[in-house]
Amino acid sequence: MRLLFVSHSFPPSDAPLSNMGGMQRVATELHSELEKRDDVTMRTLALRSSWKWVHVKAVPFLASLAVRLGREAAAHRADMVVFTSMTTALPLLIAGPGLKKKGIRLAAIAHGLDVTDPNPVYQKAVRRLCGLLDAAMPVSRATGEELVERGLPRERVHVVPNAVDLERFEGVAASRAEPAKLEIASAPTLPADAFLLVTVGRQVRRKGFAWFIEAVMPKLPDRVVFWLAGDGPERQNIEATIERAGLQRRVRCLGKISEAELVELYRRAQLFVMPNIIVPGDMEGFGIVMLEAGACGLPTLAADLEGIRDVIDEGVNGWFAPTGDAGAFASRILALVGDPEGLRVNSERTAEYVTSTFPWERTAERYLEVLRSL
Repeated sequence: MRLLFVSHSFPPSDAPLSNMGGMQRVATELHSELEKRDDVTMRTLALRSSWKWVHVKAVPFLASLAVRLGREAAAHRADMVVFTSMTTALPLLIAGPGLKKKGIRLAAIAHGLDVTDPNPVYQKAVRRLCGLLDAAMPVSRATGEELVERGLPRERVHVVPNAVDLERFEGVAASRAEPAKLEIASAPTLPADAFLLVTVGRQVRRKGFAWFIEAVMPKLPDRVVFWLAGDGPERQNIEATIERAGLQRRVRCLGKISEAELVELYRRAQLFVMPNIIVPGDMEGFGIVMLEAGACGLPTLAADLEGIRDVIDEGVNGWFAPTGDAGAFASRILALVGDPEGLRVNSERTAEYVTSTFPWERTAERYLEVLRSL
């Protein structure tokens, strides 16, 4: 298979953590896995940029792609073009007909917000893309349904769940009982009896962080501590919520942390929380951070909605609570606080499930199965 891999989501080579959300991890880790294959000849068109500049650099990159893809069609150097998001695929609105006339197949990965962004001009573009793609590979069933609603024939929808780079977390689950290996610079000292809840991600409203701090944390005993790693437009609101609730000693925004600190955070915590709320036009397509946590033996308590449902197997690598139900979240956490042995057993089960179900080798093969079928 001669494959052209197109992405506007690669981080800079010299600063890989400067742009590494879920969409970026999928793009870079899938690319790395496909490079290992001897049944694929791959060429790459990619924009490398930090998160700070990607929105500026993406416009000329995507505009130039229409021309570059036209050249690919003329030279016929690919049998298949794969775009790492629906946004990356926008140049197909110009170049797509020419590529299809040459018999080149067109496929795109779909994550969530790249399908549902409510901007009316963008939505019109997504609907047109759905008429051009030979296949879409949404990362969850929920994202797939959003594509179908926008006109993509259901037979062209092939759900391929995300994966996790297991080498990043090798040996972490087995070391959970050991003392702290690394101090997290922005984190306070934990009390000896602390029960640590953590979450990681871009701080936007749909993540439900402010809601969880305001509605759930006051229902929990003082030994339950909540640390948030990441940054985003909701940071100021989250900080204000912490102060308003008087939880400065128990809740801490860590900001951006290093890769080593992230691994240590997963290793030291007792529970990962994903308390998403419903925000129209801004869905949670999957949630790779739950796989990262799980690979480290850290189970998740998550809101029961959208793409999160494809990550958690109830009672195996975590639990669900109805979104916005503070009592349900608090009850589950209290039960875990009171059952350390049960939590230890579930930690082992979580690591085993995630490492066996979501390795990149298996997921890359699923992508290739879809592309071969075209």
